[in-house]
Formats: sequence, C-alpha cells, structure tokens
Amino acid sequence: LSTVHKLRKSLVSRRTGVINQVHGFLLEFGVIFPTGYAALERVPALMEEHNLPLLLQQAISRMLDDIRQLTSEIKALDTEIKQQVNGSDAGKRLQSIPGIGPLIASALVADVGDASIYKSSRDFSASLGLVPRQYSTGGQTTLLGISKRGDKYLRTLLMQGAQTLLYRIDKRNDALGVWARNLLARKPLNKVACALANKMARIVWALLTKGGTYNGHATA
Repeated sequence: LSTVHKLRKSLVSRRTGVINQVHGFLLEFGVIFPTGYAALERVPALMEEHNLPLLLQQAISRMLDDIRQLTSEIKALDTEIKQQVNGSDAGKRLQSIPGIGPLIASALVADVGDASIYKSSRDFSASLGLVPRQYSTGGQTTLLGISKRGDKYLRTLLMQGAQTLLYRIDKRNDALGVWARNLLARKPLNKVACALANKMARIVWALLTKGGTYNGHATA
C-alpha cells in the first residue's frame, strides 16, 4: 500500500512538471492562462486565437495528451486506494476525523502501522514535523516554527486536509470547529492550518492506539 502511495506521488509530480512546461512554453509566445488542471482545457483555443506556429501547437497537444493519461492513472490509483481503505477497520475510523478522507487515511494506515510505538500523541506529531522547534537558554524556552522533520508526505497530506477543513470551518459547531474559529480570530490562516494539522495528528494517534471513532461533541 505504501508503494501505491509512492507511485501516486510520482505520477502527480510528473503531471505537475508537464503542466509547468506547458505554461513556460506558451509564456515565451505571450500566452498566459490561469494555473490549475481545469484551465488546460482552454489551451487549444488559446493557441488558435494567438495563431501560434503549427509545430508548437502539435508539441503542446502531445503534452496535453500526456497530462490526460497521467490524470487517468492517478484517478485509477485513487479508486484502488479508496476501495482498500474502506475495507480496513482503522481506515474507516480515521475517516471519522474531520479533514481526513480516504487518501490521507490510507497513507496513515500504510506508513504509521503500530502507533503505540509512540509514547504520546506529541511524539507522533513530532515524527511528522508538526510540533514547534524549541530553543532554550538561560532557563527560558522559546518556541519557533514547526520543525518540518520526519515524514514529509504525511505532513503535507495533513496540512492539505487542515486547509480544506478551514475553508468550511464556519459550518462546524463541534469542539474542533469552535477551537479553530477562536484561533483564527487571533492568528494568521497558515499558522492556524499548522496548528490544526498538529491536532489532527494527535487525534489520529489516539484513535489508532485506543480505538473508537472521532466524537467532536464529547469534549465540546
């Protein structure tokens, strides 16, 4: 399962590289279009509109075909991952945590394994690089930014899950929603996303070591 995730990561990286090349080649001819996969559908019309050289249009068309093929392979892996994680007890329980879907749950099940090897939820979060670095001198402890050490892939997925959750945090009335809104009133969005990813990691550890599912109203 971990190999499947590594393959998916490789395909996503390759697709991103080809998309960036398309942007770069067209920019040399003064053609600018929005970022994102959906905007690629406009590229053929833009090339016709700007009357670009035929050889360039053919090259770009081949690159667009590569992007579609990579996207198809990524979607196939996503389906495979979703089917696998839905057949896993731990995977189902992890998906009860806000911000964690099949992809993140599957990656956690594949890479974490036995979460009890970590003595505490903070130790697990630290293994993902989501806890602040500390600088101590003269009896004073200063907390710096997150360490960004450990498993970069899981940290990135949890950060993406936290950011997605924050976009609709106003609709949540559970303890996590209240906590996040109070923090947003005092801190920048990116810092709140890091803090939320840290909290999600600690909840993951609790569910993997103690069982059960997430209940946001239990501690509200």
